[in-house]
Amino acid sequence: MKVYFAVVVLFFSFQFNAFSQSLAEKISKSFTVFEADRDLKYGIASLTVMNARTGEVIYNKYENLGMAPASTLKVITLATAYEVLGKDFRYETDLLYSGVIKDGVLEGDIIIKGTGDPSLGSDLYQETKAAVLLKRWTDAIKAAGIKKINGTVIADDSMFKGQMAPEGWIWSDMGQYYGAGVSALNWQENKMRVVFAAKGRVGDKATFVRTVPMSSDVEIINEVTIGSTGSGDQVYAYSAPYSSKIMLRGTYAIDLNKEIEISLPDGAYEAASSLKAALVNQRIAVEGKVNTAFLLQSEGKDLPTNTKLLDRYLSPDLGRLSYWFLKESINLYGEALLKTAAFHESIATKTSDASAWEQKFWASRLRIDLGALKIMDGSGLSPENRVSTLAMVQVLNAAKKQAWFNSYYENIPLVNNMKMKSGTIDGVLGYAGYHTSRDGTPLVFAFLVNNHEGRASSMRQKMFRVLDSLK
Repeated sequence: MKVYFAVVVLFFSFQFNAFSQSLAEKISKSFTVFEADRDLKYGIASLTVMNARTGEVIYNKYENLGMAPASTLKVITLATAYEVLGKDFRYETDLLYSGVIKDGVLEGDIIIKGTGDPSLGSDLYQETKAAVLLKRWTDAIKAAGIKKINGTVIADDSMFKGQMAPEGWIWSDMGQYYGAGVSALNWQENKMRVVFAAKGRVGDKATFVRTVPMSSDVEIINEVTIGSTGSGDQVYAYSAPYSSKIMLRGTYAIDLNKEIEISLPDGAYEAASSLKAALVNQRIAVEGKVNTAFLLQSEGKDLPTNTKLLDRYLSPDLGRLSYWFLKESINLYGEALLKTAAFHESIATKTSDASAWEQKFWASRLRIDLGALKIMDGSGLSPENRVSTLAMVQVLNAAKKQAWFNSYYENIPLVNNMKMKSGTIDGVLGYAGYHTSRDGTPLVFAFLVNNHEGRASSMRQKMFRVLDSLK
């Protein structure tokens, strides 16, 4: 019996080793062909594949090289958030008032106090939509018997202490919708839409119509011209956090009919403005000009104290927020989650401090060298991020062992019939995630390409052919 058992064990051990060797050879052959591609002549690629059950590295190439990860960094940010905050975590946004209410008149201010919720005012969830929240807040104010406000509406964005854009972001990104900065009080994902009319001839100036939402605090400087038929949206926005001016350059095709999304320099201010407008629409007069904690601080003034709660709104839980964070790759969510996790660990919420804390968080747990996790932000937008594929795989494999993993895994997109997060910035493509091989072996992988030439769509298909060797 013992002999029979030993033979069975040896048989399955042989089968497993044979498969591992076969898989490694298959990946190696595919990667060798990939590396020889002419579009990688001046670029570099790194791939690490690990058996998630045993921790054995099945294949790696340049696994310790620091690579720009682009949005694949989001899987590390999200794992950090799940581990620190928990899958059921919800952001709280409080509606408060200061002063006293007498005969329907508030001698004080209405305050929206944010804690970093990136979904506040977003159209991605029914309960987060701006119209839904504004009605909720105006109803709460009316229920308190307030018919007039001899004060103003203040957006309390103090928790993150300003600093909306990470230090590693480049100026040309910050004006685009994907470069929206994060604050403690975000609103409609800190972005707005611009409406153009392409009336005239190619080369003429495109007519700026309006912004959506209408913002009285932002001045649009329009230098956009009409582009040729089929040239699409080539409009670029240039602005900075807290700026009151946005410059628009580029072309808007003569046959185009779409609104252009750009970043909003101060989402907190827009939230306060929106609530004031909603109150006025409900015939509740607001005497003062809207304000924010950041602006008050810059003027040497303090927020009102001795406030009272009118309403507490809870965001969708982390599991639901994760879906759109990974599927739509919303950078704002990554920056909010990184800062929130750091704040809950009593770390300063400046992005550089939060990033340094996150590096040490995983390095200490998984014995990863700090040099393998040079993290500059929570989204991967910074071109200064550098992460090795081995370090990324180690974090992904550690996540697989946690109680929250099912929620985390469910929210990872399905791409090329594999559960993986993509990443793209100029010259960079990447994929990181999980796959189960044909024999049932659970795999964890990270595949990054830097400084490739040619079209991203072409390089993507070539990467898929390598990843198909894991199937």
